[in-house]
Amino acid sequence: MTGKALRQYRTKSVWRLCTPSACKFPVIFHKNAREYIQYSLRFLFHLTKNLTTHLSHNLCAVLPNLISYVKGLIFMATPHNAAAKGDIAKTVLMPGDPLRAKFIAEHFLENAVCYNTVRGMYGYTGTYHGVPVSVQGSGMGMPSIGIYSYELFHEYDVDRILRIGTAGGVADHIHLRDVVLGQAACTDSNYAAQYHLAGTYAPIASFALLEQAYQTAGRLGIPVHVGNLLSTDVFYNEPSPLPQWAKMGVLATEMESAALYMNAAAAGKEALCIVTVSDCPLRGESTTAEERQTSFTDMMRIALETACA
Repeated sequence: MTGKALRQYRTKSVWRLCTPSACKFPVIFHKNAREYIQYSLRFLFHLTKNLTTHLSHNLCAVLPNLISYVKGLIFMATPHNAAAKGDIAKTVLMPGDPLRAKFIAEHFLENAVCYNTVRGMYGYTGTYHGVPVSVQGSGMGMPSIGIYSYELFHEYDVDRILRIGTAGGVADHIHLRDVVLGQAACTDSNYAAQYHLAGTYAPIASFALLEQAYQTAGRLGIPVHVGNLLSTDVFYNEPSPLPQWAKMGVLATEMESAALYMNAAAAGKEALCIVTVSDCPLRGESTTAEERQTSFTDMMRIALETACA
């Protein structure tokens, strides 16, 4: 592109952005994004630099979107996550329910920004006590959390993931609304087959995170149990295998922890699962869906305080 053409294009762009329709800038820019890729980074640099000269009241609205667009040229989002590189904090809280992620962002994080809505799997980044923290839904089951946690570890350079979710109480001394820290996760899944190990892998949590979460719970005055979880691929299972797992000392059952622990181990990262007991299937006890989404705040507080320690 010649200097004259560059000046003309820049002038037209700035004129358009200075109009009252500048608030629609993200849509206009996104629709034509592929057209701009052919232009040099020098063009984008000069366009950014000249915005500060020519834009007045619309500068604050336009510039962040331009920066986000340029970041998007450098890093392409995954098929499951629209976040750009740098949008996600080094520590991520990961509930299975995306509405729980939304609840945490709205009630616990400051200046939370939604970075993902793909497939309805909300992701937010904000701060907690001044520390950047993200919260991202994972969906149900090991295949789903396997995808999201893998991408967070490998594509977004996340260092640690704290799963916060619900579980079914298995042990006799575990009751509704109890909080369990998953020291390890037994599983009936074949997830570990991908690693081609000559034996049976034992998925375990990061001891550093486990220790910090245990100490944090004590400081907050929240009683917790520490022990084995069962991560199962089957929700409706007849006859129930839970009595046999209870005999082996398993405290609670859920569907994600083992895959998360294995992904973290394979990536050289950290993970911990903190769950609240939402039902006790062997005793026929349960909580409501609304309670599961919004009232299990003890595990959220433990996870957030652990993330900021």
